[in-house]
Amino acid sequence: MKNESYNRVRDALQGLIYVIVDPFIRLLLRCRVTPNMVTSMGLLGNLLAAVLIVASALTQPEANLVHLSGCGLLILLASLFDMLDGRLARTGGLSTRFGAFYDSVLDRYCELSTLSALALTFMAYGRPHFALVTLVSLIGSLMVSYVRARAEGLGAECKVGLMQRPERVVLTALGLLVAPLCHSLWAVVAPQILIALLANYTAIIRILHVRKQL
Repeated sequence: MKNESYNRVRDALQGLIYVIVDPFIRLLLRCRVTPNMVTSMGLLGNLLAAVLIVASALTQPEANLVHLSGCGLLILLASLFDMLDGRLARTGGLSTRFGAFYDSVLDRYCELSTLSALALTFMAYGRPHFALVTLVSLIGSLMVSYVRARAEGLGAECKVGLMQRPERVVLTALGLLVAPLCHSLWAVVAPQILIALLANYTAIIRILHVRKQL
């Protein structure tokens, strides 16, 4: 019941965002931009953010975290492409099986790059325990998606649980955005602690959910 309420709220927010972005979607269609192009741009944005996160950690002291705000904004911007590609495909009648596959694969590359960059940053700042938390967060993030994909490949429904990709992206980006205001890396690692707990919990819940079906 709680999961259904959560999904209703999430769907309502998504619908509101679609109302805002639909004019841009129509512009992309007129410019003959394909969903796969949009998906690729999202990946490039995430890769750029990852590079900037690591590069700044190697050149800036921990006391100066201003650069992380820009990286957080870039991740949020890149995540919009993740929403636009699906909307563009459905609105323009451009949905393909390969497009869905391509989108899913690049989503994993995006998470691997950004969270790996955070782990490397924590190591550069001498915070191996923060890096470990981020790696656990990364494992949970990947398993949430993998369990669902594997279950649906076997014909089972698997949408239960929390901390899906949009939530994980927003939390990660918000941590980067507020870090300069808090003057602490705790602002960056706190969302990763939450993701590590809830994502792995969701993966376990999904495994049990699929077990009942199969």
